[in-house]
Amino acid sequence: MNDGGSLTDSSAAAPDPGPAHGNKVVRIASVAALGGLLFGYDSAVINGAVGAIQTEFEVDDAVLGFAVASALLGAAAGAMTAGRIADRIGRLKVMKIAAVLFLISAIGTGFAPDVWTLVIGRIIGGLGVGIASVIAPAYIAETSPAQIRGRLGSLQQMAIVLGIFLSLLVDYVLAHLAGGAGEVLWFGLEAWRFMFFSMMVPAIVYGILASTIPESPRYLVATQHIPEARKVLTMLFGEKNVDLTIGRIQHSLEGDTKPSWKDLVKPDGGLYPIVWVGLMLSVFQQLVGINVIFYYSNVLWEAVGFGESSSFQISVFTSVVNIVTTIVAILLVDRIGRRPLLLVGSIGMTITLATMAVCFGTADQIANADGELEPHLTGAMGPIALVAANLFVVFFGMSWGPVVWVLLGEMFPNRIRGAALSLAAAGQWAANWAITVSFPSLKSFSLGFAYGMYAVFALLSLLFVARFVPETKGMSLEDMEGATGPKH
Repeated sequence: MNDGGSLTDSSAAAPDPGPAHGNKVVRIASVAALGGLLFGYDSAVINGAVGAIQTEFEVDDAVLGFAVASALLGAAAGAMTAGRIADRIGRLKVMKIAAVLFLISAIGTGFAPDVWTLVIGRIIGGLGVGIASVIAPAYIAETSPAQIRGRLGSLQQMAIVLGIFLSLLVDYVLAHLAGGAGEVLWFGLEAWRFMFFSMMVPAIVYGILASTIPESPRYLVATQHIPEARKVLTMLFGEKNVDLTIGRIQHSLEGDTKPSWKDLVKPDGGLYPIVWVGLMLSVFQQLVGINVIFYYSNVLWEAVGFGESSSFQISVFTSVVNIVTTIVAILLVDRIGRRPLLLVGSIGMTITLATMAVCFGTADQIANADGELEPHLTGAMGPIALVAANLFVVFFGMSWGPVVWVLLGEMFPNRIRGAALSLAAAGQWAANWAITVSFPSLKSFSLGFAYGMYAVFALLSLLFVARFVPETKGMSLEDMEGATGPKH
């Protein structure tokens, strides 16, 4: 147990599974990754409700931005504590706790009588998001063979984008049935409230399916449940070399006495370089503005001239693009490696974000019904901006989206993995919060400036990967110590 969680290696030495065992490994990883589905669903479900919430509760842009981003505050707190809790009570119980938090959030936000009750519900859901963002990649890394760990780790991002797609699709259907997100749908309640209620379904499914997968072998060995660990390892990888695997896990745990945040600091002060790499990977993943597309895309497209129905359809289409490109990443991550995908993604994001900055920065400013000036794209600028936005999602979805989660689950050495992963995930949510809470105000100031800023961050991410990010393709978790680990 530690302040940030230890969540270290369980199956680094595990033999390659045969086809039958491989299918079990994939199924188990898929169930664990469902936390990502709730993660994506909870994050994006507010997209379709943003405009209706602002009208319903009569709040300004700053309060609206805080309400949308409030879930990310809970996510940062959940990420910081997930590892410690998982080491105390086990990975599976933590998954079930996350499911319960999602369920409470769905009910609380759906019935919210005012914006601050909505914020509390969002923060509760955010706690579940933060927990899921740490426990899923860690659990998958602990139960996957090195040869396919990248693909299985990418299931986390696949689940996230599926969650985003499902939430946007449900938002669209509910708004269509009611004639608008702010219109009454059933039982005297507006459609936007049912958007939040819909989150109860995946929360319940996740909680039930978490009861069908085994506990992490690493946790079982760490808590002296050797027979159970042997049984799980045999189920995952077959009987060959199981005792050797258990021995190596036990060896990796020797001296593992209450590691803490201090493990991340060099003897002469400052964080170890690999910790900085993980933290900056997380931060750059958010600073390019990807979640602006999924949290605010309806508001964005309405602001530049599209109707509410068309904006919903564009958002759903964009989420489908995200799914397809994530599949591409899953197919490539274990073949061509992590670094090449990140580099290509950064180049593509820089170009597409710069294109959007030009489109919105040069658009005509027209007063809306409230007298506020908004950009309206005319001529070819509308289609160009729409194509650029979706190409941005393509480049992000085949690179920074899934690959960062893969790297965070595998790049840290055993003895600092839990604390480093929790710190990196918390940094990710903090950056996500900053981008999300600032966008409504930036939108009012200048969309061109906002996308220009994201383009600069994308360019910086390219330089960062080229200089600092190591390649981890095909390496066992135990090998990370020598390749990426702290150098004393």
